[in-house]
Amino acid sequence: MNEHENARSILGVANEAGDAEIRAAYLQNIKDHPPDRSPAAFERIRDAYDLLRDPRRRAQSIFAVDPSRSLVSWLDEQPLKRSFVGPEPWLHAARKR
Repeated sequence: MNEHENARSILGVANEAGDAEIRAAYLQNIKDHPPDRSPAAFERIRDAYDLLRDPRRRAQSIFAVDPSRSLVSWLDEQPLKRSFVGPEPWLHAARKR
């Protein structure tokens, strides 16, 4: 289980949960485990929420990218797939006229 899955299981939210759902789950868990009664559980809940509310850390954990590395550099290494028809065929057809 990676860090992202672990954080979601701690808060009890689904993979497709949005920001509002994540925040609601965080607040409910904090109510159930206040820092004065269970400091270890509170720490885990807070760390999970910190991971899931930060878009950059969430993306890095989803794609299993090393957090010390820039997400932009990781995206630059990904191969580009051309899955649409660009302007070249149109330009080529226009030049033939």
